[in-house]
Amino acid sequence: MRLLEKQEPASCPSPAARELGDLSAGGNFVRLSWVVSGVGTGPPEHRRCRKSIREPAWWMLVAHWAPEASGAESQLVTATVKVMAAQSWVLGRVKGVAGALRSAGETPAGPGLGLLLAGLGAGGSSGGGGCSLGLETKWQPSCESHVWPLESWLSTWPRQDSQGASRALVTAPQETVPFGDAVLSTWDTCIGSEVCEELWTPHSPHVDMGLDGVEIFTNASGSHHVLRKAHARVDLVTMATTKNGGIYLLANQKGCDGDRLYYDGCALIAMNGSIFAQGSQFSLDDVEVLTATLDLEDIRSYRAEISSRNLAALRECPSQASRVSPYPRVKVDFALSCHEDLLEPVSEPIEWKYHSPAEEISLGPACWLWDFLRRSRQAGFFLPLSGGVDSAATACLVYSMCHQVCEAVKRGNLEVLADVRTIVNQLSYTPQDPRELCGRVLTTCYMASENSSQETCDRARELAQQIGSHHIGLHIDPVVKALVGLFSLVTGASPRFAVHGGSDRENLALQNVQARVRMVIAYLFAQLSLWSRGAPGGLLVLGSANVDESLLGYLTKYDCSSADINPIGGISKTDLRAFVQLCVERFQLPALQSILAAPATAELEPLAHGRVSQTDEEDMGMTYAELSVYGRLRKVAKTGPYSMFCKLLDMWRDTCSPRQVADKVKCFFSKYSMNRHKMTTLTPAYHAESYSPDDNRFDLRPFLYNTRWPWQFRCIENQVLQLEGRQRQELDGVD
Repeated sequence: MRLLEKQEPASCPSPAARELGDLSAGGNFVRLSWVVSGVGTGPPEHRRCRKSIREPAWWMLVAHWAPEASGAESQLVTATVKVMAAQSWVLGRVKGVAGALRSAGETPAGPGLGLLLAGLGAGGSSGGGGCSLGLETKWQPSCESHVWPLESWLSTWPRQDSQGASRALVTAPQETVPFGDAVLSTWDTCIGSEVCEELWTPHSPHVDMGLDGVEIFTNASGSHHVLRKAHARVDLVTMATTKNGGIYLLANQKGCDGDRLYYDGCALIAMNGSIFAQGSQFSLDDVEVLTATLDLEDIRSYRAEISSRNLAALRECPSQASRVSPYPRVKVDFALSCHEDLLEPVSEPIEWKYHSPAEEISLGPACWLWDFLRRSRQAGFFLPLSGGVDSAATACLVYSMCHQVCEAVKRGNLEVLADVRTIVNQLSYTPQDPRELCGRVLTTCYMASENSSQETCDRARELAQQIGSHHIGLHIDPVVKALVGLFSLVTGASPRFAVHGGSDRENLALQNVQARVRMVIAYLFAQLSLWSRGAPGGLLVLGSANVDESLLGYLTKYDCSSADINPIGGISKTDLRAFVQLCVERFQLPALQSILAAPATAELEPLAHGRVSQTDEEDMGMTYAELSVYGRLRKVAKTGPYSMFCKLLDMWRDTCSPRQVADKVKCFFSKYSMNRHKMTTLTPAYHAESYSPDDNRFDLRPFLYNTRWPWQFRCIENQVLQLEGRQRQELDGVD
């Protein structure tokens, strides 16, 4: 989509300007804005480039031109490019801009321009009486580099020395434009800006800005949701204003990026280490505005009490031995305050209210599901409901989504109401009861086999009744028998389960065929179940494999864990159980109690006297609690077998001997490496944990390993032998 606001058309001021687009300057002010989203969008000449970057990203290009011809009126052109789900042609265009600027004069170092925010530089022309604005170039990777691995494409524009070397002048035939950082100086204060990740860097710009006298810091952030991340975000802002004083305004994006990330808002206003306004962390509202009335004199008195800060600021003075160049100031002819403000009561500090991890799961993935549903324009979701914790948690997330939709409609959110009516294909519909809405948008299905127990069937049906989903019960045995019969007809061999005398290969194949049949049936019913009921549209298939099972590879390729999207694919089993327990209390769903109490089982092997004979933890050879520990050590701490063994020796010293720790680590890494290839087929999942094993984006380790780990396991064994020998010596000494 391309939007253009302008007065009378005129020629572009320079080749550099033309490279940014049709920057026709007329009158005093012209604004051109592209909004680019998805493959094939953007200028026609670039649509042939379809090779996309795997990760969505945001860039903003802001360029300003002011002609220097004496007596000419001040002319200002602003070009903004906001890129969502960036494609390679965008990178090419960014590099093209850099190339055009390079041909016109000096340019910033690095291969291209990254995230650009309006930089303000001194200058201006005689006729306009105002200032020309410069260009600040910034590349900001996410606070988690595994989400935005783009450093090879873009580079940061650095501030360099006190002589302003970083403020290069780009000279085109008609104009000169300053590059670099600057701050805005009003009559009563000074304002600076950071961009997203700069708040998280070791030496944030607000440090030097604050020492240079800036009192108000702004941050237009694109910080995605991760469980327990809000604590770090709030701590960074409060610590920034605690050490340096000042006001910090943090605004953050809200909504789904069209992929795995969800931006959770969480805007805030802070001053001198205290929070004065808190925005909602999860909301279906597109826009939220925070306000606070603060006294600028409180900043000055606060800073006056911090002698160490004042000494550091003094050393930044140009007359002293300056370590960092002062920021150029753009002086503007207005103030943020006025005399009448004396009558305004100032805001009081508040205590930040955090969500528990279980509440975050209840809200974040539910908002993500809503964005996927309304933007895909499908009629709802289809969920294979097995009666276990994982699929039950997924069903509860849809039910939580329905709660949030009903609440938003009650608050008067007309956009949500319009989306609901489009989804249910009823223009007069107004959702009021979450259970009734869930019946319209969620279809659950229990797919029984001869190995399924009556208990899991009853649990699935009872939960479906309590959340109101349209529930289907069916048997997959005819399809499974037909497939196995076809194999026997062709080969003359009849595979058997292990309990019937079959080999491990036969046993595993007979389990996998059941799981894969369920995936095929799920997609068939997702496409045609509404048609069979006389309703229009199709359904998105939901997956329900948690992050721990994916890490270990405890799933079948292309089984019912394969789906369109998976809202719990980045959440650990431990956190999921806490979320399900929250749903018992918050949504009054007693059926979840029996689901939590039941042992986790795939129910793919024959029953023993009508009872489940197979459990997940027994099959895996480890508990879900242990899996969560392995996951964080493997992904976050980046440990291999020996490093993990060393860390677990201390962590589990009270419960496990060195030999037991070694056996557990070997068991995990053997299965992890054996099943790593399955990560290539994982369903796109909500990114809630930093140890997601999805190889396509979050974990770039290879998926082909030597499953014997000969060198690492030998190191572990040698260490165990030494520890056991030392223990024997200590026991002998006691005797």
